[in-house]
Amino acid sequence: MSVYTTPSGEISVASLHRMKRDGRPIAAMTAYDASFGRLLDDAGMDIVLVGDSLGMVIQGQDTTLPVTIDDMIYHARAVRRGVRRALLMVDMPFMSFATPEDALANAGRLMKEAGAQMVKLEGGAAQVATVRRLNECGIPVCAHLGLKPQSVHKIGGYRIQGRDEASAQAMLEDALALEAAGADVVLLECVPQGLAREIGSNLGVPVIGIGSGPDCDGQILVLHDAIGVTPRPPRFARDFLAATGGIAEAMESYVEAVRERRFPGVEQTIE
Repeated sequence: MSVYTTPSGEISVASLHRMKRDGRPIAAMTAYDASFGRLLDDAGMDIVLVGDSLGMVIQGQDTTLPVTIDDMIYHARAVRRGVRRALLMVDMPFMSFATPEDALANAGRLMKEAGAQMVKLEGGAAQVATVRRLNECGIPVCAHLGLKPQSVHKIGGYRIQGRDEASAQAMLEDALALEAAGADVVLLECVPQGLAREIGSNLGVPVIGIGSGPDCDGQILVLHDAIGVTPRPPRFARDFLAATGGIAEAMESYVEAVRERRFPGVEQTIE
């Protein structure tokens, strides 16, 4: 048993908060089936995310928008069978949390039917009431800020967020409001390193980054980006399989690189 796990050897929300306090980087990765769930668990991942990115990397969709709550439950059930140690986080897909009551019903399904231990939802201050409602009912929440793929048509593509002073300040305020409402973790996608550092230093909860620089409390990647399957991977990704030759070794290498703050490097960081 580690100081960061429960007596039964599992990572919990409290574990993640202790990691932030102790300055121990959190390693996270997506998975969509039992085999990869088990592999990531064995590699020492702290969080395994069943992402709505499955719409693109598994289903072949152009965006994440067609993914349904039933899709998420199906894949999360499968991943749950492979994960024993890591905390299982599951995305709430597009329009599954349009109102606080919709969110409560669908998050409840993810917890009861799929074994989720935390749900992740996209959105800023507009989601404060939803996060508060889930928190009141004992459902752990990760709030997703920065680039929000479910809003791709609204923002005009997959663009870096928070570059100007006004939008950066708004994102910081959103993060603080979501934490106050009960968010247990904040995920930042594609924001400049300086803004990610500022948000992380102002929040008491862990900040997980994807394409947001090395100063976050942890890192996450889409599995397919990390093993060289994606035809045109994002700039912030690294192919860990190319250097190791084996998927299990690649995931162990990723966890080690995150723990030692060697990933992301300068080439994967947005200034």
